[in-house]
Amino acid sequence: MSQYPVSGRCLCKKVSYTIKGHLGIFQYCHCSRCRKFTGSAFAANLLVSPADFQWTSGEEFIGRYELEDAKHFATSFCKQCGSSLPWLGKSGRAVVVPAGSLEDDPQIQPSQNIFCGSRAVWYQEPGALPKYDELPPKPQ
Repeated sequence: MSQYPVSGRCLCKKVSYTIKGHLGIFQYCHCSRCRKFTGSAFAANLLVSPADFQWTSGEEFIGRYELEDAKHFATSFCKQCGSSLPWLGKSGRAVVVPAGSLEDDPQIQPSQNIFCGSRAVWYQEPGALPKYDELPPKPQ
């Protein structure tokens, strides 16, 4: 169970937020939109109720982008540093919180992968790759 509140912020620390309630679903999304927005193989997102979410500083630094033809997808980001930030879904029923923006351990684990049918063709399972605690040694 999570310790409340759970906080998060952007890289430059101008924007911050807290989650004071149930953390809902934690999932990895492999859709092409999430890949484009994150610049990664997938997005690690938590879905929380809008009633449990609150901006605590820097709302004036928040930018938002919506795709007109998307039913649910939108994005938010810090206008100062470009960090991904939580965004209210178009339906208004959930706030999508990028897990990488959390400052605290949410004490829940991802429970599912979604849109795997459109995952990147180059994606490799992380557990199948070599692991290093720091930068790897230079190739010889």
